[in-house]
Amino acid sequence: MVEANTTAAVQYYLDELAHDAPAEPVVRALLGRAVRRLQQLCATLLHRNYPRLTRPPLNLQSNELLGAVVERLLKALREARPATVREFFALAAQHMRWELNDLARDLDEQPAVGTIDGLLPAPPGSDSGLSSECRRIIAAIDTLPADEREVFDLVRLQGMTQVEAAAVLGVATRTIKRRLDRGLLLLTERLNDLRPGAS
Repeated sequence: MVEANTTAAVQYYLDELAHDAPAEPVVRALLGRAVRRLQQLCATLLHRNYPRLTRPPLNLQSNELLGAVVERLLKALREARPATVREFFALAAQHMRWELNDLARDLDEQPAVGTIDGLLPAPPGSDSGLSSECRRIIAAIDTLPADEREVFDLVRLQGMTQVEAAAVLGVATRTIKRRLDRGLLLLTERLNDLRPGAS
C-alpha cells in the first residue's frame, strides 16, 4: 500500500511539473515524497554493485550517495520532464550509476599511497572494483534494447522484485520475466568469453 501511495504521489508531482506550476517547489516536493524509494535504490546499487566504494579510503555511505543523487536530480529536473513514474525512476537510476562510476573512476586515478605512521599501504590489486571485465559488462548492459535494459536495471541492479518492477512499468509480471530472460540471454551471448572455463 505504501508503494502504491508513493507511486500515486510521484505521478501527481510529475503531472504538476508538466503544467505551468513553479518547478522548484514541485521538484522538492517530488524528491521529498520519493526519498525512501531513492534511498533504498542507492543502498542496493552501492552495496551490491560497488562494494569497494564502501571501504577505505572512500567509506561511501548510502546517505552520502543519496545526497549527491538528489543534487544531480535537482539540476536535471530543471529541464528534464519525466512524464511517468517509470521515467522518473529510470532518470534517478541513471544518475546513481553516473555518480558511482565517477567516484570509482576518481578512486582508480588516485596515486598509490605509501606507508603513513606505520599503516600498511593498500595491496597492489586493490582498486574500485571496476575491472576491465566489469566495464565490458556495464557497456553490454547499456547496449540492450530499451525494454530489456530497463527491466534488467530495475530487477538486477536496483533490487526490485519482478512484481514491484511490473507495478512501476505498468505491465504484467510475466512481461517482466520475459524481458529479463531475453536480456540475460543477450548478455550471455555478448559476454560468453567471460564465463568460467571459457578460453
